[in-house]
Amino acid sequence: MSYRRLLPLAVLCGLTAGLCAQEKTLVFKGAQLIPIVGEPVPNGVLVVSGGKIVAVGVADKVAVPADAEVHDATGKVIMPGIVDSHSHIGGPAGADASSPIQPDVRALDSIDAQSPSIQKAQAGGVTTVNIMPGSGHLISGQTIYAKLRDGRTIDELLIKNDDGSLAGGLKMANGTNSMRGANGFPGTRGKSAALVREQFIKAQEYKAKIERAKGDPDKMPPRDLALEELVEVLDGKRVVQHHTHRHDDILTVLRLAHEFGFKVVLHHVSEGWKVADEIAKAGVPCSVIMVDSPGGKLETRDMSFATPGVLEKAGVLVGLHTDDPITDSRLLLRSAGLAVRAGMTRDGALCAVTIANAKILGLEKRVGSLEPGKDADFVILDGDPLSVYTHVQQTWVEGRKVFDLTDPQDKLYALGGAGAGDPRRAQLCCFGNAWDIIANANAELFGGAQ
Repeated sequence: MSYRRLLPLAVLCGLTAGLCAQEKTLVFKGAQLIPIVGEPVPNGVLVVSGGKIVAVGVADKVAVPADAEVHDATGKVIMPGIVDSHSHIGGPAGADASSPIQPDVRALDSIDAQSPSIQKAQAGGVTTVNIMPGSGHLISGQTIYAKLRDGRTIDELLIKNDDGSLAGGLKMANGTNSMRGANGFPGTRGKSAALVREQFIKAQEYKAKIERAKGDPDKMPPRDLALEELVEVLDGKRVVQHHTHRHDDILTVLRLAHEFGFKVVLHHVSEGWKVADEIAKAGVPCSVIMVDSPGGKLETRDMSFATPGVLEKAGVLVGLHTDDPITDSRLLLRSAGLAVRAGMTRDGALCAVTIANAKILGLEKRVGSLEPGKDADFVILDGDPLSVYTHVQQTWVEGRKVFDLTDPQDKLYALGGAGAGDPRRAQLCCFGNAWDIIANANAELFGGAQ
């Protein structure tokens, strides 16, 4: 169900508080449940209420509320909503060519929530995503953790921390992406590390000044948005999501993280299989991409499909990501299948696109598994999640259906074709004029009033 059909309803929701909350208890019966945290449940029952999972279990052991809306899912497979730990859906445009260090830049301020890339991610079963700025900078800015709800603005997709702040990480990179040799950008790997080290030392000094001021505004240093974000990293409030490919670059990231004590997730890790034991010893998670760099990148020359399995065997927490548009969000489950083919365990691969990625984002208490109390994010499939013959039938976020393959408009996003990619107009070409659609929807809602 794409955002364009919700435009009139969204207005109505704004006028009538609580109208759009999940009102009925929903029950899904007969499917094989893959809860991730336990064994698969044949002939299972999933109960959802108030946007949360209420019960998960075998049919004869789960009570079905008398007033529940029951969905027959016999022959289907239900698993948790897929979590993508590294994506660029919504077309975020962050840092520019003025400097290699820009932690003050926010992906939030440059995401098109009405981009068809978001609907296509829903069609792939993706429900939670880390939307990142690019990797062309040593520090390219703040990422955003988002729920792929149907919404018109990015604000409707944001995930918030318990204290009300926006959930997200800090994107960093090393290797050739950030080695431009002009406008202050480094030309070597050694200089890259030196520039990062210099910035974190400045952040340490900035933090110390704030602490010495003890709240006295006259003693506070001038506000610095860039250093504020690095202080959040030093304080453990923001995790570094670090693009890195070569094994020596990977070790440089581990060295800097140890030196400054910040939390980090290694992304891509094309040569992670070469230093798996070192990564495991550091206790650092990895977010791996299976198919990378269309057109070729020398840094990925030694990448291997076996990397997730090698890291898993070494004891590393492994997630899989799309880096969409590098890998299409609709194909993340295919990446899990490729990982199994190359040596990763089946359980490890399923975890890699659910609970492991949730842990990588610090969201494991909310998403990543089918457990009572967690958000009602789940995917209904017509077969085994790792089979190339399996299709996503429905995607649900917080108890609301956001994708349905039987809907012609959603099917267009799932399968592609003319009109599936234009973010402004063409995706409506197969279904009539956009304003006609809105007018008809308004007529249904308001009894003909325009």
